[in-house]
Amino acid sequence: MKNILVTGAAGFIGANFVQYFANKYPDYKIIVVDKLTYAGNMKNLEKVKEKIEFEQADICDFDAMKRIFDTYNINGVIHFAAESHVDNSIKKPFIFTQTNVIGTHVLLETAKQKWGEESPNKFVHISTDEVYGSLNENGYFSENSKINPSSPYSASKASSDLIVLSYKQTYKMNVNVTNCSNNYGPYQHNEKLIPHMIKLALDNKKLPVYGEGKNIRDWLYVEDHCQAIDIVFHKGISGERYNIGGHNEKRNIDIVKLILEKLEKPESLIEFVEDRKGHDYRYAIDPTKIKNELGWEPQTKFEDGIVKTIDWYLNNKEWLK
Repeated sequence: MKNILVTGAAGFIGANFVQYFANKYPDYKIIVVDKLTYAGNMKNLEKVKEKIEFEQADICDFDAMKRIFDTYNINGVIHFAAESHVDNSIKKPFIFTQTNVIGTHVLLETAKQKWGEESPNKFVHISTDEVYGSLNENGYFSENSKINPSSPYSASKASSDLIVLSYKQTYKMNVNVTNCSNNYGPYQHNEKLIPHMIKLALDNKKLPVYGEGKNIRDWLYVEDHCQAIDIVFHKGISGERYNIGGHNEKRNIDIVKLILEKLEKPESLIEFVEDRKGHDYRYAIDPTKIKNELGWEPQTKFEDGIVKTIDWYLNNKEWLK
């Protein structure tokens, strides 16, 4: 599997992954597909532009996907492309169904038609811990947790997960699904919590925090996530789902306060606003399976990763525009 299609690679996690993958495997041919919506930025791929082939295309376009598979003889897929902002999914849910469900199905069917049934070629689908819904103060999401999405975004991802896994059962395709916790690091779009709060703080504007800011997320440094995906792609057991978590649970309000402290800004900039509809209280991943089966575990403590992340945005302020 050396002609690798990476979808959504002009986005945050995809761009970090392509940089990591292209540098680690110089003999691989990496073909990047991205629709270049508002969340895609070709500058994210500037450092590896000589090492990749880029195609601007919509994963929902069956003809375009078939052409790309044929042109580059694709024999491996790592699928990041997705609409991923929960607030946007509440306002415009059908866009999420189209991209996340139909787009994933188009890719799968294209791969099946190109490779045939029972092919060893690998298809890795990148998903989210949000498909499991919300936790209370106790417990963790495992791969056997009930699928219980709370938003149109997480419902669309849960649907696409199940379609991917069905292709293993029905067509014996070599697939994996990964469900990760909240990522943070370089190149993240400023609609997301950490870069958004950094941008507002630097501009001395109010930092809106949902409810009382007590919602808890498990934070995963994006480079650690890239290493996990690499291992799943090369060593993941066919048909298996793998949870990828950072062992870094933080309340939203504590992250906002930490950002203000690092930027030497006053906490008076915090402004509590009406809570998000269907706001999940807590996410927390149990990554025991991927550790035991594939030998991966996170390397970056949040206290170190957040400093590296803030420093990166301070040195690359154009990404906050």
